[in-house]
Amino acid sequence: MIVRFFLRIYHFYFSDQKEFTRKLYALIGFMPANIHIFKLAFSHKSNPSDKAYAVQNNERLEYLGDAVLGTIVAEYLFKKYPNANEGFLTKMRSKIVKRKSLNKIGDKMGLDMLLQEYNQTRLSRSMLGNAVEALVGAVYLEKGYWRTKRFVIRKILRNYVNVHELESFDDNYKSQLLEWCQKNGQAVSYKLVARYKFEKRDRFKVAVMVDGEKMATADDFNKKSAEQTASEKAMQKLGILFEEVSEYDD
Repeated sequence: MIVRFFLRIYHFYFSDQKEFTRKLYALIGFMPANIHIFKLAFSHKSNPSDKAYAVQNNERLEYLGDAVLGTIVAEYLFKKYPNANEGFLTKMRSKIVKRKSLNKIGDKMGLDMLLQEYNQTRLSRSMLGNAVEALVGAVYLEKGYWRTKRFVIRKILRNYVNVHELESFDDNYKSQLLEWCQKNGQAVSYKLVARYKFEKRDRFKVAVMVDGEKMATADDFNKKSAEQTASEKAMQKLGILFEEVSEYDD
């Protein structure tokens, strides 16, 4: 404990990482002892790797943070809605931890500033969400589950997630598009355009057709997710859903 205390003081006042440590302190609310894992949380795989380490990007931390974040959000919702059924809780958790929501949270947290500083690549929206998960993973390794839960609830959920607004928010774009088409006497269908390997995983490219006309396409590792994204794009093109303007794109 004493060693970790002096490490925190050293990183904050004396080390060549003091600028990063101070930015991190403003972001997470405490001074970490293990600066390396937090720098790793903002390192994208496109960066040149150091052969001294087997892995020099945030993918492993992202994997860990994804699991920890999902558990914390599930527990948070379980306690917040004591009378809610499993279906409602599952949908609410999905709305909070899905990629698009995490991208928005990362943007609001200002993670783009740290990502721009420590990466030699053009930022994308997905990098923001990945960094949120990786940061949660780093906090978990530094502080353990209970302190991480406090960090997620106080620093993320309460500041950047409007849970009550999400209760009535419908993010099932496929269902919304179908309903709109039925009301307007039009037919909607989906076509698998391509299936290919990306990072050793199957990836699906799906097109959404309205009255036989291709309205939009989307790629994802999950076919249903690709259909949802394609439906959202189609609704934007049809003028029934407004697209958010951002300097980043996927």
